[in-house]
Amino acid sequence: MGNPNVGKSTIFNSLTGLHQHTGNWPGKTVENAVGEYSYNGIKYNVCDLPGTYSLTPNSAEEEVTSEYIITGGYNALIIILDATCIQRNIRFALQILEKVKAKAIICVNLIDEAEKKGIAVDTGRMSEILGVPVIKTAARENIGLDELKNTIESVVTDNYYYADRQNNTYSEKLAEKLYKECCTADTAEPDKKDRIIDRILISKRFGIPAMILILCVVFFITIWGANIPSQLLMVLFVKAGVKLKQLLVCVHCPELIVSALVDGVYTTVTWITAVMLPPMAIFFPMFTLLEDSGYLPRIAFNLDSCFQKAGAHGKQSLTIAMGFGCNACAVTGCRIIDSPRERLIAILTNSFTPCNGRFPMLIAIISMFLIGTDTGIAAAAAKTVILIIVIVISLTVTLLISKLLSKSVLKGIPSSFVLELPPYRRPQIIKVIVRSVFDRTLFVLGRAVAVAAPAGLIIWILANVKYNDTSVLIHLKNTFDPVGIAIGLDGAIIMAFILGLPANEIVLPIILMIYMQTSSLNELPDMEVLKSILTENGWSITTAVCTMIFSLFHFPCSTTLLTIQKETKSIKWTLASFIIPLMTGVLLCLLINIVSGIIM
Repeated sequence: MGNPNVGKSTIFNSLTGLHQHTGNWPGKTVENAVGEYSYNGIKYNVCDLPGTYSLTPNSAEEEVTSEYIITGGYNALIIILDATCIQRNIRFALQILEKVKAKAIICVNLIDEAEKKGIAVDTGRMSEILGVPVIKTAARENIGLDELKNTIESVVTDNYYYADRQNNTYSEKLAEKLYKECCTADTAEPDKKDRIIDRILISKRFGIPAMILILCVVFFITIWGANIPSQLLMVLFVKAGVKLKQLLVCVHCPELIVSALVDGVYTTVTWITAVMLPPMAIFFPMFTLLEDSGYLPRIAFNLDSCFQKAGAHGKQSLTIAMGFGCNACAVTGCRIIDSPRERLIAILTNSFTPCNGRFPMLIAIISMFLIGTDTGIAAAAAKTVILIIVIVISLTVTLLISKLLSKSVLKGIPSSFVLELPPYRRPQIIKVIVRSVFDRTLFVLGRAVAVAAPAGLIIWILANVKYNDTSVLIHLKNTFDPVGIAIGLDGAIIMAFILGLPANEIVLPIILMIYMQTSSLNELPDMEVLKSILTENGWSITTAVCTMIFSLFHFPCSTTLLTIQKETKSIKWTLASFIIPLMTGVLLCLLINIVSGIIM
């Protein structure tokens, strides 16, 4: 246990060997995480508690921690301190030692960061003053963990350390004495470098432009780097599909079943994998690097005033950043928002953030109708700029809808929150890559594949079952044509978004399948051919822009909807999360189509 951002989850992972995600921003852990490890033949259960500043709960995470500590049932408490800011952390540790008469260990973590800043901690003297063992660690570098394990073993088997503190009362003046006696710094401003960087990254003049520039870099690398791997995966999966079909034929599998499994399920699943995996494998590590370096809380700091004016919570900006990877993960991340009202606003508007599954379609439309089909660095840079404009539009609409909700069905006063800006840290690149691949990329991909398999079968059935020599899919497309055309789209686009409910990645392939009247999803042709097919089927600049807008603002995917239902425990709010973005998209597309008709 300890204050937010002192490395609790990192120590937990190092002890247990589990891969629970750790983040370099406050409020990350909002539930108990339990693991175990063995040491000298004894098995230990370890619980990673949410970060808190006090035993008097003022938030959901503080309530979880306070309740757990007060109810007991544990052998010992490990209180984690940040060696770079002990003066702030120690007050909470003293509160624990005074009110909770349980065995305790003080773990002074991030000692390596402290040494870089010229801060020295006398753990021996601290142990004498407090009457508890005090251990130095640098969990990110696996420093001090063996000593910590050895101390834990001693603590849970021997009460020697705790005889002197049973009746102690710790005042603020002891807190000051302890810091003066146990901590020394080479300079009066050990955080001077961080403050210099923050003069740019969180300043009123440069903070938001710097944030946009960093976002541009992230998306440029993602867009430019994902092209070739996606194409290679697509080619590989097509060849494997041919072999799979041959194998099924060889074992005398009925032709109908072969087509359903290969042309339906296999093609859909592999399409989503080829489109999702490369950009996620690039975006998530880069996002985690920003998280690990300490920059993400600066985003919340920069945007806090914007969200307050919208009647929302500043931490919503963090959930929006998570939404670029996966809206479902971001909805879960909304737990970091203490106010139930503001948490609900963040949940209802999170799908306005374009997730990883929507980027391929947005980029393809930008390439075909706004920039050109060149794949060079200059073209990638231009696409990135337009994509950032699209993201700014999504953020603007998010704020407007949040304001509307906060003034109507979710009235309330915006709550303030304490945001601790962590020190800048050198990210551990290898660990970041491994963690982001297993904790995020494969996790999100696995969920997408799970819903894509049955969706692929449904799409195949609709495309292959015919009525009056026309597939059911085409009949449905014709039914939706009047509505689609009225809002600048067409029936094929509407049907593609409906069938793309399980995963947004298959929307564009479904549009192509309907136009070409094929019986299964096909490999996308190059951009020039694809643009020609779309143009022949009535696409114009207006269609392209309306499709981009509808891609930004439409109902969440099925995984996100299930997550919303789980988080809100309400069918009503789950339906609201479906209707609000859908109506927003319909109204915006209708407006664009009307204006376009007047101008043209």
